[in-house]
Amino acid sequence: MNSLPKYILSKSTFLKGLQCEKALYLYKHHYNLKDNISAQQQAIFNQGNAVGELAQDLFQGGVDASPSSYFKMQESVYKTKELIDAGETIIYEATFQYNEVLAALDILVKDKEGWKAYEVKSSTKVSETYIRDAAIQYYTIKNSGIDLKDIAIVYINNQYVKEGDIDVHKLFTIESVMDQVLELLPNIPNEVDRLKGVIRSSETPKKDIGPHCSEPYDCDFKGTCWKHIPEYSIFNISRLNENKKFDLYNQGVVSLDQIDLKTTKLNSNQLLQVQSEIEKTTHINHDEISKFTEGLKYPLYFLDFETMASAIPVYNNSRPYQQLVFQYSLHIQNKNGETVHCEYLAEPNPNKDPREAFVSQLIENCGSVGDILVYNIGFERGKLNDLISLYPKYSSEIKAIICRLKDLMLPFQKKWYYTPEMRGSYSIKAVLPALVPSLSYDNLDIKDGGSASTIFMQMVNGTYDGDYEKIKADLLAYCKLDTWAMVEILNRLKE
Repeated sequence: MNSLPKYILSKSTFLKGLQCEKALYLYKHHYNLKDNISAQQQAIFNQGNAVGELAQDLFQGGVDASPSSYFKMQESVYKTKELIDAGETIIYEATFQYNEVLAALDILVKDKEGWKAYEVKSSTKVSETYIRDAAIQYYTIKNSGIDLKDIAIVYINNQYVKEGDIDVHKLFTIESVMDQVLELLPNIPNEVDRLKGVIRSSETPKKDIGPHCSEPYDCDFKGTCWKHIPEYSIFNISRLNENKKFDLYNQGVVSLDQIDLKTTKLNSNQLLQVQSEIEKTTHINHDEISKFTEGLKYPLYFLDFETMASAIPVYNNSRPYQQLVFQYSLHIQNKNGETVHCEYLAEPNPNKDPREAFVSQLIENCGSVGDILVYNIGFERGKLNDLISLYPKYSSEIKAIICRLKDLMLPFQKKWYYTPEMRGSYSIKAVLPALVPSLSYDNLDIKDGGSASTIFMQMVNGTYDGDYEKIKADLLAYCKLDTWAMVEILNRLKE
């Protein structure tokens, strides 16, 4: 193995090419056009790496064949061969190259039956894509002279409940995909040749946008390929089937005013969205709105939770990916319109479960009378039910809170109030600028729940490298605006 030829395809670029040849070509020849990775996407990648590292404990005592840097992947191919020749039986990040295809594998193990391959995923089930992923690995490893007896996907068991130290044998599920891989195998050489041809071509493949842009993954060249689509288009029609959207697009329809309402089947909400945009009209059902606002019992409590989730559970009595409450904001308004604010933000500490302090303070802050308004009732209700099963001693108080919940999203979801600025959405981020243009999330450093969740999780696991005091203030400001927005939205509904 003196000198390997340069590899052209890797496991990830092979999968990218299967999804879209144009994406593969742009990745290889116009990498600078790639969309920027968001902080949340980066957090998902980091979590995947942490899961991969933890899974090595399923097969302890292995040797790592990782390269010195991501740009020197071929080092791993030599390292892997040396380790196999030296008689190693457990190799992490074993890497193989065949026919200009390079594939790394999370864990390679030799037991009494022979060599077995394990690929680790941070998801909770085996997908079609993972089987394709395993097929290109099998093809490369097998043709490198390793007689693989099995290939398996290692994934997260989301029913595992943490008690004490993580039990990796309960956290992970190992599922052989050998049979499915062998079914795909005969076609792999043709796909490899086809995709190598795409890369060697002198011009970008002609490929229009379509459902493949987000299936199975969101493409990272959307910013380039979707440039001709306006910010608000047929693709923003609420709950319209994706194939229908692309049918319209393929007929040359891009903006809402190009839709022929005689021939295009839309439901009543979609029709309202399109007509409202074309005619620039606001739709208000005064009867339903006044029934809603007049039925509210004071004092009013405006409540919003923030949650975090992690593939590897941090606290006892929690499951992988379970949404755990760590923060709330509560505005309390009396009949005269006077408002006070209460809030809770947990200490980001992996050894201190925030949930009990959260629930006991919430019970105290919520008093015993008056409606509690939330935005999207299913979310808060679900989290409160989780807390009942975790802390039965608070069950009657939590149940009393659940009985008082009312959903402020209802008037917008039911389209009792609809304005073109809402663009078919009834999320609070769409409703607020439409009803209360003076209030905005734009001046905040944290603008959405996803970012709040990601940052708090990073603080808990010690990977956040910013200013802790500043970020705590940012978290409080964001959550506070969520409930203040609800106060203002209700005021507008009453008007």
